[in-house]
Amino acid sequence: MKKIYWYVGIINIISTIFLSSCAEYTPSGTWIEVGYASYYSQEFAGRKTASGEIFNPMKLTAAHRTLPFGTLVKVTNLENKKTVIVRINDRGPFVKGRIIDLSYKAALKIGMVSHGIAKVKLEVIRWPKQRMH
Repeated sequence: MKKIYWYVGIINIISTIFLSSCAEYTPSGTWIEVGYASYYSQEFAGRKTASGEIFNPMKLTAAHRTLPFGTLVKVTNLENKKTVIVRINDRGPFVKGRIIDLSYKAALKIGMVSHGIAKVKLEVIRWPKQRMH
């Protein structure tokens, strides 16, 4: 019985590695990540983000699990090549397989509102000058 749990554990680890996005630094030092983006529902307007800022769906902001608050990220929709630059001000997304949650305005700019999700490439444009909590 212990072997079955061991095999299930190994399979879960392998599937997590292959199904999750892959963030890396390019030889030039640029941080990139490829995966799926979603966007915030309008119902979150007016609520506090993890950074303490009030969420406004008409600002170019986003949620990422690990990037520091204040980081500027270029988001490219890999289907239509449209791009937008957003500022990280929240944590998320909390849906498996997604790497960033965009504000409504950011999602609109890269043409993903009608589909709800899009395969994207993230590139850090600027790290915050000081580490924000």
